Amino acid sequence: MDSPGNDTAISRVAGAIAEPARTKMLCSLMDGHARTSTEMAVIGDVSASTASAHLARLKEDGLLKLHTQGRHRYYSLADADVARAIEALMVISQKPDTRFVPNTPGRLQIARTCYDHMAGSLAVKLHDRFLESGWLTMSAPDDGNYQLTVSGEKAMADLGLDVETVRAQRRRFACSCLDWSMRRPHLAGALGAAFLHIATSRKWVIQDLDSRALALTPNGRKEFSARFGVSTENDAP
Repeated sequence: MDSPGNDTAISRVAGAIAEPARTKMLCSLMDGHARTSTEMAVIGDVSASTASAHLARLKEDGLLKLHTQGRHRYYSLADADVARAIEALMVISQKPDTRFVPNTPGRLQIARTCYDHMAGSLAVKLHDRFLESGWLTMSAPDDGNYQLTVSGEKAMADLGLDVETVRAQRRRFACSCLDWSMRRPHLAGALGAAFLHIATSRKWVIQDLDSRALALTPNGRKEFSARFGVSTENDAP
């Protein structure tokens, strides 16, 4: 807002996202996977040449990055900031009701990826539990950033998470991300990504190959309950 150029920059990025085929492409990359232009053409329901033009526009505007491996070219979201912006747009694009009732498909509502961290009702419960347990605290009132307390660092270390390595990453350490299906925050940032890595490596959740859904395993239900006091009994399988 300090510079007139901000208006133009915002308008251009908004225009890049607004085209329906490009919107589909961006949303498909919210699972954190990279995809080829051929796959993106199918997702956007456009021709290969049109998909290439769309992908070039999204890359030019800083929304996508290109990975080249030999003759293969893959596209992914540029970074976590882009993912958070898309997640926020998912929230505000739905008409607000007097009483919010989630209508997200069951498996996506329970647990899914939001770029590189966990989203869904399970992630919201974990976020709330981390705050209630005194493991996380706000860095400053209402700024959306968190810090681990001493007890929080111990809890993460007990999980096998190297807090100092996570903190040293060149990105926000821990922050809230508004969950589009629950309309409440879940944990994002480097800490949120590291926690999802722990959960998947221990097979508490298993990621679908073809969607953002995370399947909650029987062992995962037990571990989330025993370690974090988070019940999943009322969640559909």
